[in-house]
Amino acid sequence: MAYVITRLCRDCVDSACVEVCPVDCIFEPKAGTGLPNQLFIEPDQCIDCACCEPACPWEAIALDDEVARLFHDDIALNTIVAARPHDFVSATLRKRPRPTADEVEANRKKWEDASRSGSAGSASGEGEPAPHTS
Repeated sequence: MAYVITRLCRDCVDSACVEVCPVDCIFEPKAGTGLPNQLFIEPDQCIDCACCEPACPWEAIALDDEVARLFHDDIALNTIVAARPHDFVSATLRKRPRPTADEVEANRKKWEDASRSGSAGSASGEGEPAPHTS
């Protein structure tokens, strides 16, 4: 098992999780990779300590076997870090104001609505490339 950062992080990219991760297993994609603007957990480096989950103000992190059905595609998306390490860098610490409960709920609703309309991969304007392994 490993923790997964879901698309609830997309375009929010708060790095509170990065600050508390004891093994530095949280990465961000390099510019120009075509990957979504969100953080990713490298599953082979994650030690399941659970420090990141409560730190995320967007409620975007869950254990892979507890990820909501709506976000199941994000489990495979996080494995891209292991398959394509050259496309990632260690996540940068960013100090951002914590979102309000209303902002967190609006973000979740955006993705639920996108899923219902069949455009879950494009709500941020980017598709979700399928992970590929070598």
